[in-house]
Amino acid sequence: MTLLERRSARFPFPEVAEWLENPMFSFRPFGQIVRIEDYVADGRYVLRAELPGVDPDKDVEVTVDDNVLYIRAEKTHKISEPRRSEFAYGSLTRAVTLPATARTDDVKATYKAGILEVSVGLAEGEKAEGRRIAVEH
Repeated sequence: MTLLERRSARFPFPEVAEWLENPMFSFRPFGQIVRIEDYVADGRYVLRAELPGVDPDKDVEVTVDDNVLYIRAEKTHKISEPRRSEFAYGSLTRAVTLPATARTDDVKATYKAGILEVSVGLAEGEKAEGRRIAVEH
């Protein structure tokens, strides 16, 4: 298992977006964050997301667009009697930039025991490392 280093060509500080979604900063209501973990194993990028209490057939949508993996879910609240509840309900979303070598035509998703697992195949070979270019004058 290999942990991923976060890099994004679109936004120079991808962790800032996750930081701003933290409930402590009130940019998103408490409990509405899809918590994830990700790693690389056996030539695949694997992302696991906590989504308890949803029906994967009706309430979960997984899409890939422009090398970004989107997870959307809806957790509905059925009131049978008035009572206190600290459970989170409503729309849940998360977007994760995939590794540069991700093969978006090879994506699989499974749901078991409240965990959505999405795996994406990685292209053979390593991504070319950055290098300094001499400026001629």
